[in-house]
Amino acid sequence: MTAFTHVPRRSLHHCPLHRRLALVGAVAAGGLLLAGCGGNDDTKGMDHTGAKESTAASEATASSTAGTFNDADVSFAQMMIPHHEQALEMARLADDRASNARIKSLAGQIEKAQDPEIVTLKSWLKEWGKPEKASGAPSDGMPGMKGMDHGSGGKSGMGGMMSEQDMRKLEAAKGPAFDRAFASMMIDHHKGAIDMAKDEKKNGRNAKAKKLADDVVKNQSTEVTTLRTLLDRL
Repeated sequence: MTAFTHVPRRSLHHCPLHRRLALVGAVAAGGLLLAGCGGNDDTKGMDHTGAKESTAASEATASSTAGTFNDADVSFAQMMIPHHEQALEMARLADDRASNARIKSLAGQIEKAQDPEIVTLKSWLKEWGKPEKASGAPSDGMPGMKGMDHGSGGKSGMGGMMSEQDMRKLEAAKGPAFDRAFASMMIDHHKGAIDMAKDEKKNGRNAKAKKLADDVVKNQSTEVTTLRTLLDRL
């Protein structure tokens, strides 16, 4: 701290007026300078602490947001896995049963797209600490969907899944009959997946799951258009 020189009151009285004013001004300026420096040091320390806390909070929030999910995300993954698995089962039947080249090509396209998505969906559920099958789901796979309403068309009540009867019919068909059955059933199957994906886009929270749902809507809507065109020509 700067030391101030004591000036005797008597000396000040004997100094000319302009010198007295200059001396008092210098002392006052020195006091203000010291006060200003002390204030800056305190504020500087507070600013650094606040900045560190703010940065830590932002990083924690970003990390938390990246892994967020809700019940809609979990349900979407749990339902889409068996849905995709049945689509793969249907597509693989086309290898030695389909006669139409476009049907075979589309079946291969479905396999190529949905097989990796199943792996991705399973990895999410594992990361979220959730089971691959929803509570109360049948343990022997989705075809037939035990205990669920299949409706007048024989389809299961969940996302356009085919019933056991539908699958047996498809397995028994060959040539043009298979082509027509495959196109018709896959249209219904895709429409169910599209509805499930739209629900995820609306109600889901996880960004990656919502992105996959958006891909399902776009890709399978395109395939539905192709299948309808093919069905009209078969």
